[in-house]
Amino acid sequence: MTRTAHEILGGGSVADVILWRQKNVTLGMLLATLSSWVVFERSGYTLLSLISSVLLLLLTILFIWAKSAAILNRPPPPLPVLHLSEEMVKEVNGLIRNRVNDLLSVFEDIALGKDTNLYFKVLCISSLLSKSYGLILHFISACALFSFSHPCIYEIYEDCVDKHINIAFRKLRHLYAKFDVECVGRVRNWILEKQKLS
Repeated sequence: MTRTAHEILGGGSVADVILWRQKNVTLGMLLATLSSWVVFERSGYTLLSLISSVLLLLLTILFIWAKSAAILNRPPPPLPVLHLSEEMVKEVNGLIRNRVNDLLSVFEDIALGKDTNLYFKVLCISSLLSKSYGLILHFISACALFSFSHPCIYEIYEDCVDKHINIAFRKLRHLYAKFDVECVGRVRNWILEKQKLS
């Protein structure tokens, strides 16, 4: 029994989005991916600078709203209660303190040469991350475009794609059988002869 592409992808709303059955949602996700790529890659923004700019814009809008409301005798903008309880601060403080102490302990072990393997792991990972930030962003964007285009194209041309995949699979199986007979069989026979001689 063959399953459809919709069933393979789970059959729910995620499959509908990936197969372009909910065109507005799929198009919105593609536009969000493209805009994030443009923001981070082309404009030179980093995540921290983007968050700072958005918060500054929000604060400016609220400030202008509050000042204009005072002038026009209107209610000020509705804001939630911005207050942290002492218990919440103590809980977060304890959590942060424990994590920072663990990190400092690991840093001390590396700095004093107690854990050479960990030093080389940290060195490699930090080098890769520092060099490959742009590559990671390109890879995520490419994966998003791939995941939204290929299942839809497969569903439209399913019969043709399956026919060509079956042909390629038969050719690969034939090549493997030929390789198995010519190369692996010879090596197997050579090993068996060497074992008989010794």
